[in-house]
This record gives sequence, structure tokens and C-alpha cells, in this order.
Amino acid sequence: MSTAESLSPVSQGPATYADLEAVDEHLVAEIIDGELVAHPRPAPKHGIAASLLITELTDAFGRGRSGPGGWIIIAEPELHLGTDVVVPDIAGWRRERLPSLPEAAFIDVASDFVCEVLSASTERYDRGAKRRIYAEAGVADLWLLDPRAEFLETFHLADGQWLVGPTFDNKTAVKAEPFDAVSFSLTVLWPLDGPEANDISNAQ
Repeated sequence: MSTAESLSPVSQGPATYADLEAVDEHLVAEIIDGELVAHPRPAPKHGIAASLLITELTDAFGRGRSGPGGWIIIAEPELHLGTDVVVPDIAGWRRERLPSLPEAAFIDVASDFVCEVLSASTERYDRGAKRRIYAEAGVADLWLLDPRAEFLETFHLADGQWLVGPTFDNKTAVKAEPFDAVSFSLTVLWPLDGPEANDISNAQ
């Protein structure tokens, strides 16, 4: 179920917000280039990685306990960017650009940072249309996190184009814009892959 017509047969032409609201609440729904796109909630490793990355970023840049603070970090916000409605896994705003949260269920201020956690059902959109949409909206920094490959790619926007930034694996400490004031190990995002996972398996 990836198009407006398959999810809402009465819809004619480009998808509307009413079409999006009609999607089963167990699915993540977006309007991308006029098309209603829906996909399942993420697999556990995807969800854990996203949650732990939010913890790392919020501790340093949200609450400012281990870093400089100055950011609002939100999990899966609904962003209205022109006619597109997208739901990134993680988005961040510098506080001066989002001094207060809107009362609406969505945010129409383009974020300064987006991280998409790649999965088989979303990677085509994350690398394709959504990456273009973020660039057109002026999102300054984009991270693509792949829990399957345990790999992080970073991109910085310059003159409307994405410049490829540093990439990171489990052997390289993550230190990248816009959060390069601190560093952390990518391995913290997959806690069940280390010795603790073996201990759990042996105990069962």
C-alpha cells in the first residue's frame, strides 16, 4: 500500500491531508511529491538505534548535560514542508529557530537537522525523494543511519546541494556536524550486538 489510490479509493488526484489522516494508525504515513506513502513501524533494531541516538543527542544538545545544549530534538515529528508531509526518524532545531512548540500536531518550520534510520521499506524514499525535499526546505544537515550495516553517513547542505560528509562505522568515533562538539561510539546504538548480547543468549 504505497499510493493514495490504494489507501483511499475515493481520493482523486494528489493525496490530501484527509487521505493521510485516514491511514491506519499502526502505519507511518507521509505525502511525498503528491503521493500517499505508508509503511510499517520499524523493526526492533531500527527502533532501538533511533531511541539511543536521540538519547545521545538530547543529553548533549537538548538538556546540555554532556555538551553545549541549544537544541530541540524530536522523535518522528510530522513536518509540513510546502506540499510535502514527511516524518523523519529524528529531527532537530536550534532553539532560536523553534523557541516554542506549536499547538498543532505538526511542525511547519523546517528543521536544522534530520536523521533517517534506513530500513528495507523506507530506504528508497530516504535516499531519494525525501533527501531532495529536505534540501529544498533548507535542512542544513542530514544523517542516514543504517542499523543493518551498522554504518552512518552524513551530509551537509551547501548552495542547495548535499555535500558528502564523514562516514562512520563501529571502529570510528562519531563526530560530525552539526553535533561535532562531542563524540560517541556508534556501537552504543546496538547494545545487543556486544558481549552483553552473548550473556543474554547464554542465559536462555
